[in-house]
Amino acid sequence: MKTSRIPGFYKMPIEERVKIVKEFAELDEEEEKTLLSFSSLPHDIADRMIENVISTMQLPLGIATNFVINGKEMLIPMAIEETSVVAAASNAAKMARPDGFKAKATEPIMIGQIQILNPSKDAVKKIMERKESIIELANEQDKILVSLGGGAKDVEAKMLSEDMMVVHLLVDVRDAMGANAVNTMAEAVAPLIEKITDGKSLLRIISNLAIHRMAEAEVIYKKEAIGGEEVVDKIVKAYEFASLDIFRAATHNKGVMNGIDAIAIATGNDWRAIEAGAHSYASLNGYKPLTTWKKNEDGDLHGKIKLPIAAGVIGGITKVHPIAKISLKILGVKNAEQLAEVMASVGLAQNFAAIFALSTKGIQAGHMKLHAQNIAVMSGAKGEEIDIVARKMIEMGKIKMDVAQEILNEIRKNKKV
Repeated sequence: MKTSRIPGFYKMPIEERVKIVKEFAELDEEEEKTLLSFSSLPHDIADRMIENVISTMQLPLGIATNFVINGKEMLIPMAIEETSVVAAASNAAKMARPDGFKAKATEPIMIGQIQILNPSKDAVKKIMERKESIIELANEQDKILVSLGGGAKDVEAKMLSEDMMVVHLLVDVRDAMGANAVNTMAEAVAPLIEKITDGKSLLRIISNLAIHRMAEAEVIYKKEAIGGEEVVDKIVKAYEFASLDIFRAATHNKGVMNGIDAIAIATGNDWRAIEAGAHSYASLNGYKPLTTWKKNEDGDLHGKIKLPIAAGVIGGITKVHPIAKISLKILGVKNAEQLAEVMASVGLAQNFAAIFALSTKGIQAGHMKLHAQNIAVMSGAKGEEIDIVARKMIEMGKIKMDVAQEILNEIRKNKKV
């Protein structure tokens, strides 16, 4: 039986890790080679993805282990440059076993906005009376999407000021992120809306505040698994801090997005859109944490997350970028809702890992080893020198460039002797 519980995964050589992931996700030989190549984006593909290409900028792709989501063992591909994130997610998932995370997502409804200037006084009423005509015209733009069960489903309208209104076109985009489909429909219905409202359309664009495309996850950490009821109480108080203070809430939510963004990047999704949606959703009633943490009647820690996640498994570069395709295969998700459920679960795990560290040993302890290695590399250390310099800096409690260079000079002087 497949399991994401892989003891010692972080100690293995890269080739062995890839072999394990290959067997778990049933990757083929070509996909294995792509993972091992470390230059998986051909120049001709990169040149078609954006303008004025001169090279590529690579990020490490790691695998978070130990995840159980909706009863399914999962390995989580994460593309990120920040140290400790993948390890923290893996550890948080380990402490949540065997039950893991329960998650759900709503249908993938996105909002297309049509801005109308100088509408008639009864414009909102007129829009509501003609909404079926608007929906019909929108759906003529994408017959394939409609045939798959998607397409425009509803229309909303409201006045924003005396001379401005907004019309919302609600579109089920199925397994796509949805921007192209929604923007095309918004452009198409704008002239009709102008006629109905006697106004003039200006902006016609998707909204990244996808309040109809929500993902939720929850988890229960047994008090015995995380260090006792005292730790539970500390984490609850840490959450309360974020709920009462916007400065803490910003960093609290950044920790959530460490996990979600890393999956979005790995799978070729628009992480900026997901970020924008998450933070604007957190601001709807004054900026608040995206997660909640409470102690239940058994003294265990109960965590929940709820946020909009507009992520797709088709469209964009999800089927163009070689690593994005492999990452989706590793996840084994079949549709956009399942991908959103994974992202929400990992975001919740990442948030737990951060506040667990903060409220117990402090955040720097987890970062120290990898940060020391980075400083060692920056000082000029090579090969086995990196681990030696990093270890000595940690032992000294001084992780600084000048200290690293002193240690490195001493190592090399002794070698010559």
